[in-house]
Amino acid sequence: NPPSKPNKKTIKQRLLKLLPCCRSGSSPSINQSNITDEAELSTVCYRPEGLDRLVQQTNFSKKELQVLYRGFKNECPSGVVNEETFKSIYSQFFPHGDSSMYAHFLFEAFDTHNNGAVSFEDFVISLSIILRGSITDKLHWAFNLYDLNKDGCITREEMTDIMHSIYDMMGKYTHPSMKDNAPKEHVDNFFQKMDKNNDGVVTIEEFLETCQKV
Repeated sequence: NPPSKPNKKTIKQRLLKLLPCCRSGSSPSINQSNITDEAELSTVCYRPEGLDRLVQQTNFSKKELQVLYRGFKNECPSGVVNEETFKSIYSQFFPHGDSSMYAHFLFEAFDTHNNGAVSFEDFVISLSIILRGSITDKLHWAFNLYDLNKDGCITREEMTDIMHSIYDMMGKYTHPSMKDNAPKEHVDNFFQKMDKNNDGVVTIEEFLETCQKV
């Protein structure tokens, strides 16, 4: 068989690593098989100042950023991802469920400028935190995802919306099957552990304190 063409699913593979929320395990490295020779990389135009800045802002090397950028541009030639495209990419991983609401929440977490579009810079900075950030950085990112209205605290309603979106995304054909009241049980458990002063909301301080306990 002839050698396969460069993988055009780079962005999809990166998105897949976000499921269903941040993980604090070891940081995977960019697959070296995705890095082609220098001649091919040189055919992609970059802004050196922008790339050098991203090397400083992220935990990726320049070559890794080039690979990610090529995959990003393959999926999104315009250079930005709108919410519709983001949802379309995300839905491919959950053919038996409805991922649209969770993808909406995730898109808003990536859309740091609140302009309805995720640029490569937005994407790779968040990706760096999720894959290679410190535990504290990852927890801050997760808190921001769950804090739907970005007011600095997580309400029971927000966490309920998040949990329902995750269960909708996983679909009805999971094994073992999930109980109808499972989202509520997860929310109740979340607040029992996190809401230290029982005021009905979880602050970033409460969230960090609970998650960082050994």
